[in-house]
Amino acid sequence: MTPSIVAAGGVVWRRDMEGEIEVLLVHRPRYDDWSLPKGKVEDGEALISCAYREILEETGLSIKLGPYVGSVEYFVPDGLKQVSYWSASLTEDKSTFHPNEEVDQILWLDLESAAFRATRDSDRHILERFGVTPYETSALVMLRHAKALERTEWQGEDEDRPLQLVGQLQAKRMHSLYQVFGLEEIHTSDAVRCLDTVAQMAKVLELTPVITNAVSEYTYKKNKDKAIDYAKELIKKNKQIVLCSHNPVLPRMMEKLTKKIDFDYPDNKLMPGEAWVLFHNKKEVVQIDRLSAPTV
Repeated sequence: MTPSIVAAGGVVWRRDMEGEIEVLLVHRPRYDDWSLPKGKVEDGEALISCAYREILEETGLSIKLGPYVGSVEYFVPDGLKQVSYWSASLTEDKSTFHPNEEVDQILWLDLESAAFRATRDSDRHILERFGVTPYETSALVMLRHAKALERTEWQGEDEDRPLQLVGQLQAKRMHSLYQVFGLEEIHTSDAVRCLDTVAQMAKVLELTPVITNAVSEYTYKKNKDKAIDYAKELIKKNKQIVLCSHNPVLPRMMEKLTKKIDFDYPDNKLMPGEAWVLFHNKKEVVQIDRLSAPTV
């Protein structure tokens, strides 16, 4: 059955003074219930963007999203509702909750207490899933550049090939997708189509892109190891990073970074504007999510 209502939210977490994990429940006066923060997807909005927006709107807390936790379905008066959840770590202990029309109270509880206090069984299910999700990780976003002119349509050097109009629109919306990860660095191939893909996002986030030919197509044809070594060094940084490159460079990186782990990802190719998000613990990749290109 197709859901009548599609929504997204998150399991917001932090460590207490003793270093133990606490998760956040919100009280909604309209329903007089305790739940995980969530809300309905707006027209044209990506699920992950909705999760980020709803957490901010309901709590006002500064967070960054981590691995996907799972989804639940249940019936409400308007029909079947489907809610997808991501882990969301608190990034500023000084950020303060301000009561609002949707949420008038919040509680930080350990997982067991949160499961006991939560009103819905569906929230208890997500809290259980969260407990086995590798939530304490960093993200390496492996982004394929937005839609570029076809090679047959371009008479100049391939590295100078620009974005199509669709690609330009995709590039303008990259920020709304990737701001959710609390990005600290942007790395990009020196090809124009990659530079233009990350330019607006970098400007909004006030980040200066690191431009390198190590992950370009022409370098890859000469020396495949350069791109792979570059990606491995980014993993070691243990930061929130976007790396914009090309097919076939990105699939080869993916293969090498995950070769010791049994991952089942859809295929070994990204469409323009798509990305793999590799969540890792500095030593190894522990989860892979895939994000579609921005809707234009």
